[in-house]
Amino acid sequence: MRGFGVKELLGCYARGVFPMAESRGDPRIFLLDPDERGVIPLDGFHIPRSLKKTVKRDVYHVTVDRCFETVVRACASPAPGREETWINPAIESLYAEMHATGYAHSIECWKDGALAGGLYGVTLGAAFFGESMFSRATDASKTALVHLVARLQAGGFRLLDAQFTTEHLERFGAQAIGRDDYHVQLKAAISRKGDFFRLPEGLPGAQLLQSITHTS
Repeated sequence: MRGFGVKELLGCYARGVFPMAESRGDPRIFLLDPDERGVIPLDGFHIPRSLKKTVKRDVYHVTVDRCFETVVRACASPAPGREETWINPAIESLYAEMHATGYAHSIECWKDGALAGGLYGVTLGAAFFGESMFSRATDASKTALVHLVARLQAGGFRLLDAQFTTEHLERFGAQAIGRDDYHVQLKAAISRKGDFFRLPEGLPGAQLLQSITHTS
């Protein structure tokens, strides 16, 4: 997409539009504005009991922005049950630019020195747009999501956009809302300022869980 860079992509997010590719091998980028949008209410985040135990035991060492491009590549790679992805090389390059300019971030989960899972997304004002996640070990991407929500709550964020709802995300409280409702929430969120780094990196899991408003 010639002439399409960070500024243009941020404008898309501000209008409620996000990019996807048809497949990894398709060089084109499409802009989507679906009738329904998946969101995870930050004041209604639910953590399953078994996952709480994983987080509390610090099974994974969790970091922020340590290897953004590696996380994106992992999200783009085929995995069991996900043989094809929507992240093509053009999208990888575009989000690398977003990260370099401070608008895109990653959460990484490590085990025994190896990257076990993570996620990445975009910040704009007090909105976080979750793009993708991956997992190579049990509960790794879920742990990354818990750490993300704690970070967003601490930083005063108002919106966690999941793009689409899935059965997996519904376990955490994700819900589908109509386009008009989404745009109202989006406008309110991007008019405020969120601080993605207000929460210190490396908090013990037990302390992190205490910081989250709803963990029932």
